[in-house]
Amino acid sequence: MSDAANAKKGILLETGTNEFEIVEFTVGKVNYGINVAKVREVINLVPITEMPNSHPYVDGIFTLRGRVMPLVNLPRCLGAEDSGSNTKNIIVSELNNYFIGFLVNEVSRIHRVSWSVMEPPPNVTNSDMVVGIIKMGEKIVILLDFEKIVAEINPQINIKLTTLPESTEASKEQRKTKKIFIAEDSKMLRDLLVETLHESGYLNVTAYNNGKEAWDALYALAESGVPIEENVHMLITDIEMPQMDGHHLLKKVREDRALAKLPVVIFSSLINEEMRRKGEAIGADGQVSKPEIAQLIGILDEKCL
Repeated sequence: MSDAANAKKGILLETGTNEFEIVEFTVGKVNYGINVAKVREVINLVPITEMPNSHPYVDGIFTLRGRVMPLVNLPRCLGAEDSGSNTKNIIVSELNNYFIGFLVNEVSRIHRVSWSVMEPPPNVTNSDMVVGIIKMGEKIVILLDFEKIVAEINPQINIKLTTLPESTEASKEQRKTKKIFIAEDSKMLRDLLVETLHESGYLNVTAYNNGKEAWDALYALAESGVPIEENVHMLITDIEMPQMDGHHLLKKVREDRALAKLPVVIFSSLINEEMRRKGEAIGADGQVSKPEIAQLIGILDEKCL
């Protein structure tokens, strides 16, 4: 498969449609998927340099166009090492402004799907590495939580998520009165984000598992007739979520007369130049790449205090 940008030509999605594209690949006998927005390109195997004392999932490092990045052995990570000798492709990904390669058996094709058809993972071993499952006829494609895999390999990401900027007692007092909604499907990140906001002084935080849950709550408030600014002062949303993604959620908020002025910040690992343009086009008040929590709190203060 050629560069992901070329692979996506002709099937780029209108922002806010609640659709996305996945690159399907195999590890062992299982079909997996990764959001096309996270893929920079797919390449064949390249020479790898082993690194001492590296994480067990990391085979080593490789160079691509002058950029050095780690290579994660997905068969080993997913407990399918028997298939490791049949690996053919590397998926080069950008997550949280971090470039990384994922070794897989084979990349097959790109699918366009709706977030609404993605089901939550079943309660089985390693389900914390799964965002959801997508049924395609008789075939099941498992969408992996690549952010969790990367955070396990590079703990500095979670450290950044919990590193707070300096705050005065006066600002913390102001933050106590503000009501914040969060839409984030990763339980690990959702819990970390809520805990960190509490520590910064934002004590009134309500978190939802996906965009659909957040939208249902916002819509109910809008229907109550009470001005939205009396109930919610800010919505923080991820992009990649089951049932309803963050762009579709933002679009619905902006199209609703009672909710249209609600400040919305996108907090996602997918923030790159292209995704930033999409967010601006549908009215995002701010866009922050995970895990830059200090920048997120700065925007919260700017819009809420």
